[in-house]
Amino acid sequence: MTEDSRTSKPTIYDVADQAGVAISTVSRVLNDSQDVADGTRERVLRAIRELQFRPNRTAKSLAEHTRKTISVAVPTFTTPFHNELLKGVRDRLDDEDIDLLLCDLEWEAPQRTLHNFLEGGAMDGLLIVGVGSDDELAEELSMLGAPVVLVGSYLEGFDSFYWNDEPGAKMAVDHLIEEGYSRIGMITTPHHNRIRDARVAGYRQGLEEAGIAFDPDLVVHGHTRKHDGFSEESGYEAMQDLFALDQPVDAAFASSDVQAIGAWQALREEGLKVPEDFAFVGYDDIKVSRFIGLTSVAQNMHNVGNTATDLLLDRLDRDGPEEYVSRLVEPRLQVRKSSRNP
Repeated sequence: MTEDSRTSKPTIYDVADQAGVAISTVSRVLNDSQDVADGTRERVLRAIRELQFRPNRTAKSLAEHTRKTISVAVPTFTTPFHNELLKGVRDRLDDEDIDLLLCDLEWEAPQRTLHNFLEGGAMDGLLIVGVGSDDELAEELSMLGAPVVLVGSYLEGFDSFYWNDEPGAKMAVDHLIEEGYSRIGMITTPHHNRIRDARVAGYRQGLEEAGIAFDPDLVVHGHTRKHDGFSEESGYEAMQDLFALDQPVDAAFASSDVQAIGAWQALREEGLKVPEDFAFVGYDDIKVSRFIGLTSVAQNMHNVGNTATDLLLDRLDRDGPEEYVSRLVEPRLQVRKSSRNP
């Protein structure tokens, strides 16, 4: 292997050159065509292994002239948050002659699932949503041979869109305090991660700046692990823990709208009304929140999905960006009846 091949991404041309065959032959091997002699196939496969070449749909299409494909990898397709983002992706692709491939990463082990997905190659561009970033992931993505845009996380050397969660949580608490509430609980998730920790930090900052002591007993989560704790069931269970406190709370900030919706049901079962007896602020501003009157911190998921896809399409037409985009998406509070003190 030459010095250049160790410091740059191997291409289908490198494989063809090392195996001593035409690009069309490499393409036929990649597509498992039977129209290749066994000895030739083995030379191509050996070159692929030695060069650590990862095939992608762009490489395969050089000889086939197939249409391009972009992949979107998300922790799950079934949460309203990710649905809103995927709608933004879909709307941007409506007028494009491009195939969309979806990968469900699963909440339990998203990075392992992503690794297995990447091993298959077969994509021209990749949009990754909600996966933690580390050096191992950065190295794997750099070998993909296709442009990558991250949503919800940041990696140096890649295009990234990520949310400013701490001030988002703080503006939710600030609003409740301005409405006259002082005993404010927080519904969060069981696992420590960047999103959870940032939103708890914003909650705490809002309280302390208002002269209200932070009480860790008021930060609760449910035991249902579906969707990593971002579920109606988890919110329902967390609200029951808030009921069990010796000194009841009069308001709550939930880390997601779906948690707030579950908690709201727990309130109904206790005969409590919102906002007459209790105030709520959620997070994400999913579509249903606008119809039930839930105050929420908007993350502009549809717009982020649309804009991130637009950037990925732009990258498909270029050899590489002169400068990567790193965009911090600022939240905004959408005030509705659930938090207005009557």
